[in-house]
Amino acid sequence: MVRDSLGRSFSFPEPPRRVVSLVPSITETLFDLGAGETVIGITDFCIFPESMERPRLGGTKNPDVQAIRALAPDLVHMNLEENLERHAREIESFAPVFVSEPKSTGDVSALITNLGGVHGCAARAAAIVAELRTELQQMPQDLFTFACPIWKKPWMWCGGDTYVSNLVGMAGGLNILQERARYPAIELPSVVAMRPNVIFLPDEPYAFRTSDAQELSRASDARVIGPFPGHLFTWHGTRTIQGLRFLREILRN
Repeated sequence: MVRDSLGRSFSFPEPPRRVVSLVPSITETLFDLGAGETVIGITDFCIFPESMERPRLGGTKNPDVQAIRALAPDLVHMNLEENLERHAREIESFAPVFVSEPKSTGDVSALITNLGGVHGCAARAAAIVAELRTELQQMPQDLFTFACPIWKKPWMWCGGDTYVSNLVGMAGGLNILQERARYPAIELPSVVAMRPNVIFLPDEPYAFRTSDAQELSRASDARVIGPFPGHLFTWHGTRTIQGLRFLREILRN
């Protein structure tokens, strides 16, 4: 018996055999757990593992629900933030929908454990969680303040209750917007005035470019890191381990 992020209980006497993942990070995690052979449908944004060949079912915000129905899945993975509730309701008319929303590395450990239980990969899940804990123990703890935008026009930033904020916090980062929820829209001069030590520039969901990094460097005394692959900051699951490694290496340089 496991619970999803909506608090709903699920019981899987046997591991699901026909799984659709509408969450790119979950897709990668299922393959890393050894459950990739059960995955029968993915989104257009599922890019890991790179050699994966599965039917593409649209984007995270605009999945082809009828194509999903035609695949007759016995489980569909969705995310509270990445996917839309109306699609979840449509899909629930013909298949169970397991909803995740990790906001911390602790949540990621719990999610991986749950996925291992659901998909019959408990031993592999335990090994991955142990690897994640080892990475956390090795993280630098020199305190620094930071900001992390996720959009421009308007400028939007990661607030204190986001997964990104928690991830950077594992490396000693103190979010200057810790008291703000979710993704507040704040003009750049106001954030610069808070004097963050570091500004991170992931290249998703907004595709920040070198010119954006140069703009921030001119406007602020902060160290600007990026643009860099956004999945290192925004994907949860086994990708969290790579995100921690990226942080450790970049902050020690």
